[in-house]
Amino acid sequence: MGTSLYLLWKKRLTKKIRETDPERHESIDEEFEKGRGPKKFQYDELATATDNFAQKLGEGGSGSVYRGNLEGTQVAIKRVSKAPKYSRKEYISEVQIISQLRHRNLVELIGWCHDHNEFLIVYELMHNGSLDTHLYHKDTVLSWSRRHQIALGLGSALLYLHTEFKKCVLHRDIKPSNVMLDSSFNAKLGDFGVSRLIEHNSAAETLPAGTMGYMAPECLQTGQATTQSDIYSFGVVLLEIACGRRPWVVQDDDIVKKVWHLYGNNSILKAIDSRLNGEYKAQEAMRLLIVGLWCAHPDYTSFN
Repeated sequence: MGTSLYLLWKKRLTKKIRETDPERHESIDEEFEKGRGPKKFQYDELATATDNFAQKLGEGGSGSVYRGNLEGTQVAIKRVSKAPKYSRKEYISEVQIISQLRHRNLVELIGWCHDHNEFLIVYELMHNGSLDTHLYHKDTVLSWSRRHQIALGLGSALLYLHTEFKKCVLHRDIKPSNVMLDSSFNAKLGDFGVSRLIEHNSAAETLPAGTMGYMAPECLQTGQATTQSDIYSFGVVLLEIACGRRPWVVQDDDIVKKVWHLYGNNSILKAIDSRLNGEYKAQEAMRLLIVGLWCAHPDYTSFN
């Protein structure tokens, strides 16, 4: 059962670029312009589009995101952090990887800019913000039908990244704040700043990255990340969607242990977010929780 469920749901320091170093700009331009679609913008264009970065939509470890208007189109403009760990290498990685990807459940890249000693990335605007916001920072409760829809979309995105693209894409930072929601609450995975490309069916591994609570235990133990690391993060997010709680809560078991305990006592539906007041489909909810456990629990073989 575990394999079939998985297939269903799975459907360092670098130098800064300076204005006085044109050769570096040219080398990046050559790499980015190999592909088609995304456009190179000038800094002044994006400063104007954002009213000089006036309306901040959010902020994370890799930078801040601002609302902008480009020729009547609403966009989100990411201003990459100037901290060394999110400098040239991460900017290039994010633009190079996502500019090649085409999937309905991935945030679309519109363009990029490296100018005025700034790194800027232009994305389609996600009108409903992030999954994190709707799970934890809204007065209204996200309905079960929308949660289920979001989970399916995220699974479809991960399936594409791991198996359907010409290379395997390791996202390495799957979490609710990187799951964006469009005007119809369709899930779109974003933030590819720490992502890496590897060959399919290879033993290639890369250094771990991500956020505590979503990182697979083996990442911390071995210092390596694989597709299984993304699957672990995906499983944790599925449990969050169903339970409406963070992976770690003070004076309580982590979410995986808590749901596992309820599963062992044949009372797994007690884990469902109480704010739903019982308004959910039991079969869908049980399936969502079990798939989350299958992906995130170390003893996943017990689900076969």
